[in-house]
Amino acid sequence: MNELSDVKTDHSEAVIASHANEPLTLPELFLRNAAEFDLPDALNYKKDGEWLRISSRTVVERAENIALGLYSLGLRKGDRAAILAANSPEWTLSDAGCQFAGVIDVPIYTTLGPDSVRYIIDDSEARVFFLQDIETYERIKPAIADCSSLERFVLFHGDAEDARIISFADLEAAGAELRISSPELPAELRQTIDSGDIATLIYTSGTTGEPKGVMLTHRNLISNVVDASEKYAFTGVDTSLSVLPLSHVFERTGMYVYIRYGMRVHYAESIEKVPDNLKEVRPTIFIGVPRIFEKVFERARLKAALAGRVNEMIFDWAIDIAKEYATLIEAHKPIPMSLMAKHGIADKIVFAKLREFFGGRLRFCITGGAALPDEIYLIFTGAGISIMQGYGLTETSPVVSSNNPSAVRVGTVGQPIRNVKVRIASDGEVETTGPGVMLGYYHKDEATKEAFTDDGWFRTGDIGEIDADGFLKITDRKKELFKTSGGKYIAPSPIEQLLRASRFVNQAVLVGNERKFPAALIVPNFEMLESYAKLKELDIKTPAEFCTHPRIQDLFARQIDAMTSNLGQFEKVKKFALLETELSVENGELTPTLKVKRRVVDEKYREVIDKIYA
Repeated sequence: MNELSDVKTDHSEAVIASHANEPLTLPELFLRNAAEFDLPDALNYKKDGEWLRISSRTVVERAENIALGLYSLGLRKGDRAAILAANSPEWTLSDAGCQFAGVIDVPIYTTLGPDSVRYIIDDSEARVFFLQDIETYERIKPAIADCSSLERFVLFHGDAEDARIISFADLEAAGAELRISSPELPAELRQTIDSGDIATLIYTSGTTGEPKGVMLTHRNLISNVVDASEKYAFTGVDTSLSVLPLSHVFERTGMYVYIRYGMRVHYAESIEKVPDNLKEVRPTIFIGVPRIFEKVFERARLKAALAGRVNEMIFDWAIDIAKEYATLIEAHKPIPMSLMAKHGIADKIVFAKLREFFGGRLRFCITGGAALPDEIYLIFTGAGISIMQGYGLTETSPVVSSNNPSAVRVGTVGQPIRNVKVRIASDGEVETTGPGVMLGYYHKDEATKEAFTDDGWFRTGDIGEIDADGFLKITDRKKELFKTSGGKYIAPSPIEQLLRASRFVNQAVLVGNERKFPAALIVPNFEMLESYAKLKELDIKTPAEFCTHPRIQDLFARQIDAMTSNLGQFEKVKKFALLETELSVENGELTPTLKVKRRVVDEKYREVIDKIYA
């Protein structure tokens, strides 16, 4: 499988429904955006305190220049170019430029360590490497020095006196110059691109084992854009804020959805600046992982706690009203007048502030990448913020199923999207087929074979169930199920969700494979603990003191008992350990999409875990 452009295998049994006037390739997607919407502000970014804009037509012109620039460097259809940078117009333009040239791009997370970057470059055999700036180049330079495939580096910002480095502006200029002498070349390059050609190689973040390069075609991505958005009624007046990394297929496909439906895209300046950018942009559509919504709620709850006991009680009362209100809506039951009146009061003093955090114009949020706690869904729904939870994987481009404005069910990830089929295997694993399913893993024929059933359905690796109305519920990752020494199987994710529902819990990881009972590693919400300590007049200051103080240990024991009271006896968390430091991507404990790397956590905290069971 070295010549990716020649790989045409299609594992899907599904037939793509006829989509009148829909693009078949990614270049067509960008061209139709310019023709249908002709937005003066298609892409928006902030520089020196001012929002600047790029029009739809300029996006196409610059993408073609980048394609020609890559052509002038010797890249041809099927060659690979990697991208390692934060979200920005340059990222989207580089992606578009690669697609216009028939070059397969390889997105890389900015949080990956140099050795992981080297692995991806070597495995993909990338010839050109788009990088954020010279600092990024210097950081990874020692690790990629011997990567034989790499020929040139393109810096989004800055330049360097190195024969192998070229600035982004110079690459575009080279393309513009080639356009003058070969005006027909952009169209000629586009005409060689087929919907079955591979558009991108996306490496899985790898909670277990080494990353695998997922081969996704133009057909995979375009079908997902069209089928996943079918029931959302996106309009040309919608506005979005791009927050999740474009190196992740969820945000990447989201970007293509924005472009397909003529939305105005704004790039967040940074994670720290997201609250400010939300207020400035006031998006109508927002894509985020569940942790974003959890953090928003935690901040609001902490702010209420710090404002005094009365404010905290009012906040808690309002949240209870939100959950009661949303639960009745979910059950399609009438709202009593007394609850309507209470909801109106709660809306003015609490819910309006939550909506204002997102800018006050949201039509709905879309979330995926991990499980959204039912409580968070009910709270936001009751507060007037619609959250549509979906499910998918890199290998499925990504959306398999999704709740949508016309069909929502709490605790589920919605019904399969159009043209996608889902079934449950005898062992509970979710299997799927459809036009979005990948061709396979690059350079890994055996892994590709193992990923599919004998009749061609993709094995997701997730355990789930489908209700009578076709709504899919994911219960856990198949590989993450563990068995106690008593022979009981336990799914950790649902229990971790229960623990995180406590205001004092920031992160929780369940352990207990081949042990007598499940236990938990917990990272406390130290800001909330500080408020608690102040209320109880406890003289505790540092994280280490909080983690070992008897009163705090007792607090967590009571919280865990309360949160897990409905679990079976074999599932209950018998012991726990409090950790001083938050699990993070930078420290290697989380994937770039904030999933726990359980193997890493087990190794890193081996002594702590052993002590729990001593």
